[in-house]
Parts: sequence; structure tokens; C-alpha cells
Amino acid sequence: MVFNFFVGKQLSKKGTGRNRKGILIAGIVANVLLLVFFKYTDFLIQNFNALTSSSLSLLHIVLPLGISFFTFQQIAYLVDSYHGHTADYRFLNYGLFVSFFPQLIAGPIVHHSEMMPQFYSEENMHFRYDNLSKGIFMFFMGLCKKVILADSFALFANYGYSSPEQLSFLDSWITSISYACQLYYDFSGYTDMAIGAALMFNIQIPQNFNSPYHAKDIQDFWRRWHITLSRFLRDYIYIPLGGSRSGEYKTLRNLMITFLIGGLWHGAGWTFIFWGFLHGFALIVHRLWTKYSPYRMGNFLGVFITFNFVNIAWVFFRAEEWSDAINILQAMFGFGEGEPFSISIITDVYVIPIALIGIVLLFMKNTHQRLKEFAFDTKHLALTVSLIILGLLFVNSITANDFLYFDF
Repeated sequence: MVFNFFVGKQLSKKGTGRNRKGILIAGIVANVLLLVFFKYTDFLIQNFNALTSSSLSLLHIVLPLGISFFTFQQIAYLVDSYHGHTADYRFLNYGLFVSFFPQLIAGPIVHHSEMMPQFYSEENMHFRYDNLSKGIFMFFMGLCKKVILADSFALFANYGYSSPEQLSFLDSWITSISYACQLYYDFSGYTDMAIGAALMFNIQIPQNFNSPYHAKDIQDFWRRWHITLSRFLRDYIYIPLGGSRSGEYKTLRNLMITFLIGGLWHGAGWTFIFWGFLHGFALIVHRLWTKYSPYRMGNFLGVFITFNFVNIAWVFFRAEEWSDAINILQAMFGFGEGEPFSISIITDVYVIPIALIGIVLLFMKNTHQRLKEFAFDTKHLALTVSLIILGLLFVNSITANDFLYFDF
């Protein structure tokens, strides 16, 4: 924080001439190297050993929680300082911006221009009952998403991914769709809790999910899924690479590079990189299809194809090993060797109904839409109290309790 604050101050100064670009590069490199050291050292050693038949020991470095989100946020601050988009902030407020506890660990990746003016606002210094009420409602909405829905789906997903070679056709689809639902409810639940906690302090942080499984194409998906990451990748990687300004070939190249970096950012493994490649390739296909094909898919077909592509790509995102992903995909396409319904050993009476409710909820209004409709009436009071009770009852009742983004 101290390093980036003073680098940003230098970049904000006028008259530093050519040195400003060197300062910016040095600041970005320093941040990236720190991230690489903690997150990718063992990955690099593993690949070096594989290529050279060496036997260097892994360092097993402990990953600081939230370092990826933290690093991206500060890199964005440095770039904006270089372009003259930052004000002369005080260190205390800058420190609050980069370490704001509701969203520090799992996002959203917030922009300084969204947050800093709120920290200076006199209106936000006063207690507001409306924001407290909305914040409590949103926080417990997110908590219920996490501990009831996400952790219920996790039981199916974890079981399937623990024995991928034993899955049947049906079990493999249950496993993959369960993880797709787990990941959505888990991460969107974190976001809702972050938005709710911030609202209690009169701070508004941006929406991060907008019913992504309703997306009609892959571009639409990335406008709805992890919106703040998509924005970061666009503004600080895709556009600086040239965006769509330098011809078709370079545009497609920039898309692929952006998503390869996005895949690697999510985790130190080839499965993450391949997941990024799949999404980059899909966006290239979508761009070419949109430009050259006269045929346009209807909404239903578009949603069906987009969800199934995203679901298949999630298999590589979740799999511990490349072979695990291949085993699951083989079973999904009818080439598995598992016994039918082997996953039915999960017998908790409440898990299957909860999972079915979770699937139904995917097609209903999302929490952001519900927050806009929030009113100070008996209905919302009853709903808020119900969410609080359910959240507290379930917080330790399901054994999964995975924090999916601790590796990211």
C-alpha cells in the first residue's frame, strides 16, 4: 500500500516527462513480481522440472488471502494515475480504498473513481437507516446463497470430482451442473455479502453478477459474469494491447491474449490456462459469426448453447488434474465406465430439494433486481428476518463450507 501510494503520487505529478512511463512500468512489474512469487513459483518449478528432468523442491509458499484482487486493484490505480485520472488523495483514504474489508478478499474489483469520492462524502459520514436495512437484507441474501445453495451443490460436485473415473453419463452431468451452480451461488453470494456490508457503512460497490446463466451468447455471458473482472481485463489489458483498433487479426489476437491472462490469473495450472483459451476461442468464434454469418440464433437456442459451453469449460476450471477433466468429459459424452446413479449415495434428505430450489431460482429475479425493489414494508421485513434465521441455522449445518476463491 505504501509503495503503490507513493508511486501513484509520482505518476500524478506533471512535468516528470519520460520518467513517468518508466515509473509506471517499474510499479506494475513490482506488483506482478510479488504476485508471481507467491502464486506461481511452484507452478514454474513444476514446469521447469518437467522440461529439464530436474528435481527442484517445491517451496509451498503460503498464498496471502485476496492477493490477486488486491494486486489488480492497485495496478489499475497506477495506470489511472499515469493517465491523470486520480486526485491528490490522502494516504488514509487510499489505504481504506485498497483494503476495504467487505470486498478485499473476493471482490468485486472496485475502481478508485467509484470508491474514493464516497469516502470524502459528508453525507456518508452520517448514520442512515435505509442503507442499514438494505445492507442487512443484501448481506443475508448472500449468506443464504453461500451456506444453503452453494454448499448443497458442493456435496454433489465434490463427490463427483473426487472419483471422476467412476462417473456414469448421468452422474457426470449432475457433477458438472452442480459445480456450475455451486460456483455461481458461492461467488455471487460473496458479492452480495460485500455489497450488503458496504451499504451498512453507506458505501455502494458495483454489481458483479447479472444472471449470467441467462446469457444468449458468450459475449453476453462476460457482460454478466464477474462484471468487474471483465471490465478490468478490457480496460487494462485488451485496450492497451490495441483492442479492436488495429484490424481483424490483431483484434482476435488481443482477445485470446486477454483471456489467457485471465485464465492464468485465476490459478497456477494448465487447466486454468486452457479454460481461458476456451473462452478466448469462443469469443473469437462469436465475433466472426456475428460479422460474417447471416444466421442469428434465437434466445432459447443461444442460452442453451452458451450455458452448455460454459458448463463444459468449468470442468477444466474445477478439475484438480488434466486427467480428471478428461474423465468427466468422456462420461458426459457417453464414453464413461461408471455405474449408473453412483452419485446417489448422497442421502441427506434436505440436499436434493435445496438443489432443485437453487436451479429454479436461477430463472427468477437476481438479488440486484430484488435490492432495487426493496421497500420498508411488512413483506420485506418478514423476508429479511427469514433470511437471517435461515442463514444462521445453515452456517454450520452443511459440511462442505468451501471458500472457492481462496486460491484466486
